[in-house]
Amino acid sequence: MELGNFSISLTVKDLEASKAFYEKLGFAVFGGDAAQNWLIMKNGATNIGLFQGMFDKNALTFNPGWDSDANTLEGYTDVRELQRKLKEQGVELISEADESTEGPASFSLLDPDGNPILIDQHV
Repeated sequence: MELGNFSISLTVKDLEASKAFYEKLGFAVFGGDAAQNWLIMKNGATNIGLFQGMFDKNALTFNPGWDSDANTLEGYTDVRELQRKLKEQGVELISEADESTEGPASFSLLDPDGNPILIDQHV
C-alpha cells in the first residue's frame, strides 16, 4: 500500500520558537502560513509540520499523490481507495473521506497505541 509523502505533524506551543529550533537542525520553511499558525519545514527529503493550536497530539501524516517536494506523482493510489482497502481489513477510522468525491480528501485513524495518523491527499 503506497501512502505517498510522509511527514510528522508536531503540535507546538510557540511556532516561532519551534521554527528557530528546527532551523538550527538544518530545516528551512517549505510551505505553510505563520499567520495561520502552521509551517511545513524541510531538510533534504524529510518534512515536518509545525502546528500551533490546531491539534491535540502529534500525528503521522501521509500525502497520497505527492513526493517529498509536494510534486504531484504521475501514478498514485487515491485516498478513497486507500480508505476502502483499510476498511476491508477491519481498520477502524476516526474520520472518513467522502467516497462520492474526487480530488483532495482525507481520513484519519489511530494506531494501536493511540497515535493519530492522517492520510491527507491534496491533489
